[in-house]
Amino acid sequence: MEFYSSQINSLVEQLSKLPGIGAKSAQRLAFHILNMPEDQVAGLASAITSAKRNVRYCKECYTYTDNELCPVCSSPKRNHRQIMVVENPRDLAAYEKTGKYEGVYHVLHGAVSPMAGIGPQDIRLDELMVRLQGDIDEVIVATNKNLEGDTTATYISKLIKPLGIRVSRIASGVPAGGDLEYIDEVTLYKALEGRTDM
Repeated sequence: MEFYSSQINSLVEQLSKLPGIGAKSAQRLAFHILNMPEDQVAGLASAITSAKRNVRYCKECYTYTDNELCPVCSSPKRNHRQIMVVENPRDLAAYEKTGKYEGVYHVLHGAVSPMAGIGPQDIRLDELMVRLQGDIDEVIVATNKNLEGDTTATYISKLIKPLGIRVSRIASGVPAGGDLEYIDEVTLYKALEGRTDM
């Protein structure tokens, strides 16, 4: 038996498609949206539509931006000779919150996972190799400390070492199996400081 009208059911269904949002959370969000003033709902809808239409990849590091270059890549204050490789934009944001890293990033948008059918060609490794043709001193591999992250780190190290560029890996202050986006800033900073050559 249907408890709500088709439009409410449709809203709940669409919200439940978002990651981490189950049926109850979707229902709660739907009712919250229905109780919001109409101008706030319009603002939310406009922000979603505008972001979808205007946000793209930074042409250098491949994080999300609404400009050609993200704020990190466009900053002359950053060390453009040091690149930290992360799996996704959330990991980049986690390191930026530490306020301690002064280099730039490269976002892979995934990790090598043969079990899931994701190979090196499915993440942004080719783009990283193009960037390494420039004047680069060090690549810091900051992939997650799990099977996929370690596999990706090893693969990257094997690609980069022949180029004569220093390759390091964040230290094990990050727990095995932990996702970087959920790690506190101090632990992330300690992991960066304690990185080891690969």
